[in-house]
Amino acid sequence: MSLKEKIVSSYIAFEDHLEDDSPIHELRNEAIKTFETNGFPTKKEEAWKYTSLNSLLKNDYSILPRKADHTIEFKDVKQYFLHDIDTYKIVFIDGVYSSFLSETTHDAVDVCLLSSALSKSKYKSVIEAYFNKAAKQDSLTSLNTAFAKEGAYIHIPKHKEVEKPIEIINFSTGNEAAILLQPRNLIVVGENAHVQIIERHQNLSNNEVLTNSVTEIFAEKRAFVDYYKIQTDNKSASLIDNTFLSQERDSNCNVHTFSFGGKLTRNNLNFFQNGEHCESTLKGITILEDKQHVDHNTLVHHIAPNCESHQDYKGIFDERSTGVFNGKIVVEKDAQKIDAFQQNNNILISDKATINSKPQLEIFADDVKCSHGCTIGQLDEDALFYMRSRGIGTKEARALLMYAFANNVLESVKIPELKRRINKLIADKIGVSLGFEL
Repeated sequence: MSLKEKIVSSYIAFEDHLEDDSPIHELRNEAIKTFETNGFPTKKEEAWKYTSLNSLLKNDYSILPRKADHTIEFKDVKQYFLHDIDTYKIVFIDGVYSSFLSETTHDAVDVCLLSSALSKSKYKSVIEAYFNKAAKQDSLTSLNTAFAKEGAYIHIPKHKEVEKPIEIINFSTGNEAAILLQPRNLIVVGENAHVQIIERHQNLSNNEVLTNSVTEIFAEKRAFVDYYKIQTDNKSASLIDNTFLSQERDSNCNVHTFSFGGKLTRNNLNFFQNGEHCESTLKGITILEDKQHVDHNTLVHHIAPNCESHQDYKGIFDERSTGVFNGKIVVEKDAQKIDAFQQNNNILISDKATINSKPQLEIFADDVKCSHGCTIGQLDEDALFYMRSRGIGTKEARALLMYAFANNVLESVKIPELKRRINKLIADKIGVSLGFEL
């Protein structure tokens, strides 16, 4: 039985345990039909030209999550939390909510579980207004929708500022030989509200895990969203991350993606600017080694006039690693006065590393300022020679140049404790210890 066939047959068992009056019951049924028709994407599709899922689909994944046989202690996973400061935490273990590791709230804002929002009538209006309204109906997003049950539910009412960052963390324990996880997050940020969110997926064993995650974020008028994705998983974990952001007038949304680990990571990041004077920022740092593969697939869709978007992705690739950047900016006919910038810069440390970069512009308006660019090269030999002549070792000199290369992405991180954590992750990835912080 193929993985696709196993998933479709598992849906029947999954649906039998659900309430028929669920507000998304019909959405699930439609979604599984879409997945059954389309199946998993292949390299024949232009958007997946440089990323193959074939090696992942050979595993016999457990489809339906079950409660882990053992409890994770906080001391064992403390390193994966932003423990330097107080945060709200929504934690899942093998797809099941962990109340012991979590800290949620309903005090002025809702930081809780999607399963609760789907089952309680007081959340029905929000679910009906927002759930699956921004997500595309492609096969992998539809697969997630079909099994949508658990994940983070965050609702920030108008004029509220969340007093501390929110962490969404998904642990896999190796309780199954191989597991398919499908978290679904719904985040609604009301008019003039502010929130900071950190998302992480972490495999605690060497067993295979494939995560097909979907996150929908809605930013209402003058809302501010600061979102960080930390991807430092081990080499038995793969992640397909589908994130959709719908922005209204005067909203400001920033997404930083730090991809340092995992076997295969695919980041599908989609921004939709529906109102005037929106600002969107997409930044990322990728540092890979061995045979790791990271694919950034971005879309910024300018629908309304007088908006801005800024994309800046940096990649450092060693050994036989592979990087992909497929970024698209679409400017509709009525979206005049757009200022859109897109840049992808890459360094190849090894001559066996690969980068495939395809920045794209589709512009249907005539009064815009749009630019894109891509560079692929190696470390500056003259700069290395100069630093070595001043007594700096070769390894440290290379590290300093790589730090400088990534600096302009790090400087826009707005949580100081997180910035220090990312700084250390980069140092560890490069394999040096430096006595300064960016």
